[in-house]
Amino acid sequence: MSFLKNAHEWLQAEVQARGGESYERLVGDRKRRLFADVRGDVLEIGPGAGPNLRYLPRDVRYLGVEPNRQVHRHLLREAQQRHITAEVRADAAEAISAPDASMDAVIGTLVLCSVRDPERALAEIWRVLRPGGAFFFLEHVAAPRGTWLRRAQRAVKPVWRVCGGGCHPDRETYAAIEAAGFAGVKIEHFRLPIPLMGPHICGMAVR
Repeated sequence: MSFLKNAHEWLQAEVQARGGESYERLVGDRKRRLFADVRGDVLEIGPGAGPNLRYLPRDVRYLGVEPNRQVHRHLLREAQQRHITAEVRADAAEAISAPDASMDAVIGTLVLCSVRDPERALAEIWRVLRPGGAFFFLEHVAAPRGTWLRRAQRAVKPVWRVCGGGCHPDRETYAAIEAAGFAGVKIEHFRLPIPLMGPHICGMAVR
């Protein structure tokens, strides 16, 4: 079982390290605007191989929490190439080993779809943020209820979760963020030309 888990994590790490540029071309401008004001102590949940590092200033103090240890080397190499001082820990988003109110910003992209407990993950994000700090996010989300796309997302979910590292294609992440207790939340809904996973959100939530 451990061998299969390690093999799966290795495969996921290689896919993240070698792919993703076509997706970045679709969302790059949004990410640049979204992360434009990110400064100081920055924590990223589920950073994978580090595609978001290109949008951050070099002087951030960066901590990535990534449970897949197989991808850590890719993330640290990307940080080194970007001249960003980075630390990575094998934490889950639901149990972040950072002190209360220690971060100026938390970022997360395409990660709340796959965490086991999004409400707990959001509570941890709120906990580690300093008052006035912000959570910056970009996620694919459930299509509107009653649409054919929502039904298709629900139909493929059992297989998608296995193949996609626990990803839930029909998760209403926007509702979870709005209910997480942040002082202010701004969410933009948009759609990308991607089969099944086209509905997206991006925005920020301030503690």
